[in-house]
Amino acid sequence: MTPLDSVRIGLVSISDRASSGVYEDKGLPALRAWLSAALRNPIEWQERLIPDERPLIAATLRELVDERGCHLVLTTGGTGPAPRDVTPEATRDVAERELPGFGEQMRQISLAFVPTAILSRQTAVVRGQALILNLPGQPKAIAETLEGLPQAVPPVRGIFAAVPYCIDLIGGPYLETDPARCAAFRPKK
Repeated sequence: MTPLDSVRIGLVSISDRASSGVYEDKGLPALRAWLSAALRNPIEWQERLIPDERPLIAATLRELVDERGCHLVLTTGGTGPAPRDVTPEATRDVAERELPGFGEQMRQISLAFVPTAILSRQTAVVRGQALILNLPGQPKAIAETLEGLPQAVPPVRGIFAAVPYCIDLIGGPYLETDPARCAAFRPKK
């Protein structure tokens, strides 16, 4: 058996209040816990907790991809319609290509829980050999978005099912998921 490739994952929680210590950030621990359970690969974490400032968000994304070599960067927070919610704009600032299907699927999943999901502006982009995904801010919504609704009739796949193949296509490492948590989809060759 061949050893699994190590993957470098950037996690960015974007919140004025959490980054200033007003309340405890729960996004980073939620992302780390879900990904640790879903991926079989060894993971090298790069974590950042930053305020909602467009230039800082863009600089952080560039640093994680260009300098730290992250293959996957997940952001949480800052994707609503409020004036301070600038994560999608900062993400597009660093993009080489946008992948709108991820945002469409995230909204579809969230609509099963809250009617305000239509206000979400989540997106996904490619920069170099990295995939950058904007996720919701609440830990429960993060898990639902990544995992989907496996008990629904018909079941709704979470967005993470497509992440390993996307990373294959952009030249990143081979990601192996735990099928009990999230079965990755790759077309048959």
